[in-house]
Amino acid sequence: MAQAPALPGGFELPLEPRLPRIGSVDQVAVEERADSLSRRSIKRESKLFALDLAVRMMDLTTLEGADTPGKVAALCSKAMRPDPSDLTVPPVAAVCIYPNLVPVALDRVRGSGVRVASVATAFPSGQSPLEIKVEETARVAEMGADEIDMVIDRGAFLAGRYGSVFDQIVAVKRACGEART
Repeated sequence: MAQAPALPGGFELPLEPRLPRIGSVDQVAVEERADSLSRRSIKRESKLFALDLAVRMMDLTTLEGADTPGKVAALCSKAMRPDPSDLTVPPVAAVCIYPNLVPVALDRVRGSGVRVASVATAFPSGQSPLEIKVEETARVAEMGADEIDMVIDRGAFLAGRYGSVFDQIVAVKRACGEART
């Protein structure tokens, strides 16, 4: 796996030079294009393909303080069979849950193709020391989560400490092992 280059300690740049330059939007052209598309007929097969693709790309999520194994099992059932009355509706891509419920979800979706994603890195605030974020990420990966969603240190980002945020992302990504971030 390719490693992102580490920035020298204390290295910070303003955010703006790092963002790609985006040209202005031609509002009249956008409105004309939207109008022409609204009058087009889309074939039934294309509509069905788009709906099928949209469902297969969804994540079902429960991130409440009152989540229970039963609630996660029900969410997993919904993920595997979004519409029990229509067997042509495909399963969703993943369920996203808190770390402590990863084993429950993995057991429930086993063999279905539905992946298990988990939040980590002090969700939702991101306000924990990096060592704790890395440890939590490694544990979630060891539990078998397919994907790990991280929360950056928004305080560091908003303060313009982009190098620090970059370094945190690199450390968390390394802790993920085979799981996606």
